[in-house]
Amino acid sequence: MENDPQKIKIICVDEGRGLAQQVRKIYLESRLHLAYERSIEEVVDRFEHESFDIMLFSSSVTHQHPLSALEILEIITAKCPETQILFFAHPGRLKIAHQALRAGAFHYSLLPVSDEELKMLIETAMDKKPQLGLNLLLRSEVEKTTFEQMVGRSTPMHQVYRQIRQAAATDIPVLLSGETGTGKELAAQAIHELSDRTNEPCIPVHIGSLPSDLVASELFGHEAGAFTGANALRKGCFELAVGGTIFLDEIATIDQKMQVSLLRLLDTKSFHRLGSQNDIDVDVRVIAASNADLMSEIRRGRFREDLYYRLDVLHIVMPPLRERHGDLHLLVDHFIKQSSEDFQKVIRGVSSNFFSCIECYNWPGNVRELKNVIQRAVINCQEDILNVINLPERLMNSQHDDITIPIHVGMRLGEVENEVIIRTLEYTRHNRTRAAEILGISRRALYNKLQKLHAGNF
Repeated sequence: MENDPQKIKIICVDEGRGLAQQVRKIYLESRLHLAYERSIEEVVDRFEHESFDIMLFSSSVTHQHPLSALEILEIITAKCPETQILFFAHPGRLKIAHQALRAGAFHYSLLPVSDEELKMLIETAMDKKPQLGLNLLLRSEVEKTTFEQMVGRSTPMHQVYRQIRQAAATDIPVLLSGETGTGKELAAQAIHELSDRTNEPCIPVHIGSLPSDLVASELFGHEAGAFTGANALRKGCFELAVGGTIFLDEIATIDQKMQVSLLRLLDTKSFHRLGSQNDIDVDVRVIAASNADLMSEIRRGRFREDLYYRLDVLHIVMPPLRERHGDLHLLVDHFIKQSSEDFQKVIRGVSSNFFSCIECYNWPGNVRELKNVIQRAVINCQEDILNVINLPERLMNSQHDDITIPIHVGMRLGEVENEVIIRTLEYTRHNRTRAAEILGISRRALYNKLQKLHAGNF
């Protein structure tokens, strides 16, 4: 299927070719990609290989199996929310038209339909089309956009996936760094799940949330009577994670004494509980994470340099959301589906203004902040389309903010140009004509630059 965002992608499901012929008469070939199916049994298979903007569904295919036809409409509505369904009923089939609306059809009309009305219906459906991500029936699309529990197909995320596979193949310590909310714990979980330790425990320890005097007991455990309130022996997280993985989040917050104890454990693979001098040998894979700049902490004397280099055997940097070009749409789609299921809501998509606000915002809290915003929007939404009114005020105001592009000293001119092209396409929601106008080049010149960028999926 030709992947041109300027073309309207329509599939006609009709026993005859009347609707398809009308559509071909209305639209120039350069503006249309038209597919055709006579049998409802083939519709889902078609959507497993292609995505469509509009499905024209004729009641002619419902004569033999009306319930199956309605089930197909429900499947397309649930799994392919960007596809607008227009139902066309033959005389005497008004009941099935009303059932089609309840199953998720955008609109219905009686046959025969004039060229003018058909064009108006298609244009209205396109104008009201939800701005939502994936066709979940499209097998290759789903496979390309997920990795373990992480969602994304941008170049920075593919680099992260490659490093996670590399880390999972060894037992070396891993240091995950990145801003808050970038998914460091998900990356740690993915490393564990893909490693040979997957059948053993993976225990996360959020050090920053623990009182400093309880960190040692949490990690190493204590003997009965080791301190006031220690009434019984307690195993620590390292002992509980034996054979598996321990994830130390916010590692920069541990004090100097604990840094020495952790360094000793990494060197000797042993430790002792508080209140005991007996060493306990332990086989645990250590993954640490920090949103602070550890090198800066070292220069300030707050973090031991020798511990840093013991943890930094393999370093994975989790990219901020603003640098994950193309992932925002996928994540919005993912969190809408997740939240709809969690809160038992039916959300078909988002308005264009809603997504414009999402795109213009800088996301300082990254993926975690996006998830919280979508959850709140789904809870507050009274319709089946998320609108701007469902967003926090800070996002509604973000449309008026200037959009900036990070350019670092050392970047090559070609890299700067690629960055400008990618961000401009994101700003225009991949409208190449508008992007070319903003960039001050011809549409053909933009196509040539995209080919060099190997960005045929834009």
